[in-house]
Amino acid sequence: MQNNKILVVHANTSTAEQLKEVLSFIDYEALLVAEDAFDSEQVKAQRPFHAAILDELSSAQARSELINKLNEIDENLPVFLVSNNDSDAQDSNENPGVIGFIKHPFKHANLNTALHNAQVYRESREHSGTQRPVELFRSLVGSSRKVKSIRHLVEQVAESEATVLILGESGTGKEVVARNIHYYSKRRDKPFVPINCGAIPPDLLESELFGHEKGAFTGAISARQGRFELAEGGTLFLDEIGDMPLPMQVKLLRVLQERVIERVGSNKSIDIDVRVVAATHRNLEELIKENKFREDLYYRLNVFPIEMPPLRERVEDIPLLINELISRIEHEKRGSVRLTPAAVMALCQYKWAGNVRELANLIERLAILFPFGLADVQDLPEKFRPENGTATPAVYADAIPSIPEMPDNLTTASESRLPRDGIDLKEHLNNMEVSLIRQALSEADGVVAHAAKLLNMRRTTLVEKLRKYGLNRNVDAS
Repeated sequence: MQNNKILVVHANTSTAEQLKEVLSFIDYEALLVAEDAFDSEQVKAQRPFHAAILDELSSAQARSELINKLNEIDENLPVFLVSNNDSDAQDSNENPGVIGFIKHPFKHANLNTALHNAQVYRESREHSGTQRPVELFRSLVGSSRKVKSIRHLVEQVAESEATVLILGESGTGKEVVARNIHYYSKRRDKPFVPINCGAIPPDLLESELFGHEKGAFTGAISARQGRFELAEGGTLFLDEIGDMPLPMQVKLLRVLQERVIERVGSNKSIDIDVRVVAATHRNLEELIKENKFREDLYYRLNVFPIEMPPLRERVEDIPLLINELISRIEHEKRGSVRLTPAAVMALCQYKWAGNVRELANLIERLAILFPFGLADVQDLPEKFRPENGTATPAVYADAIPSIPEMPDNLTTASESRLPRDGIDLKEHLNNMEVSLIRQALSEADGVVAHAAKLLNMRRTTLVEKLRKYGLNRNVDAS
């Protein structure tokens, strides 16, 4: 669970007060402790802390001793050092728990980035034995009030058994929220089973949800469990519930009321213990007025609604998202790319109809076009560039974090070259191909035939590539 308390240990009251003021502005509470008044027991009583920031201590030895005390108080506590110059950054790797440094004078964007990294650090340390995917946590990146509110709602509802309805535009991360609800619930050790209600033909949806017996219909050569049975004890995520046909809505309502299912072709009732989380990008209340969605099912699902904000309404999160998406590409060894501050500012002005999914696709595309390079405004696809060279509004200026300096093995986009330690060309080309195929499938809503047209290849060729790379799941093979 996230908390917003920051421990600030200092030898200079003036800079500590400055830091406290900036932290307060971004909704963090600072506990100021003077270096000569530090008491381990008193600090321990104030736990938990989101992170600790050590500001201008009397000596390197004093700093080292203090870090050891902090590690004894909380072995997973992320620690940052305040620095006035880049050379001080070398110290950040010499002590356990020190994960970075924060430049003075303090800036909102730099602190936001650092404190987000602290959250990722603590989560990865605390859950290192649970095999929890890092992507699960990182996908809820953001320091905006709206994202913080969603995290709070997830924490509130996770421990309950309430049905959750997640609303929001396509690409805003509704499944990410559903997975986090499952992860933080008592069902976390049981399956999380997603199904896209709009991607399955109506005549097959009942079988997908409830299963079928052998011979129940043409092609049913053996009995099969449905998604409800597969999710037993865990969570079933019904994505795009607004696209579910009316006849299936009646059957789903019965299941939610009675907690029993019947396989297609069977009259035997099967008890189920499944938590249902539903999501849709549609306005269900409008669908009810149009007699396209059942009102009783809506109220059965809408016990605890969570509304995902579109990316254009949380512009301040875009720089953090860009950094995380680049880090993910690097971690998966699919290349790298850097964006200039001007490019990031341009992206902050774009309307993002496809939300976070569209941003992820763009970063992946840039990593392919400019491998190990630096992308500037003119390197962005035309639609992402500011119109008529319009300057970036001042409101975005403080949202842009300092862009990581280019490592020695990276160069500009126009002079892309190999990393010093070389590259596996075959693996790199395969990764590029997989990335483009995924983007095409995303643009085509999973329809292979449409994706093949975007890639200018035959459908059968694409199907073979999907099998080759293991990408043939959750797509429409038509």
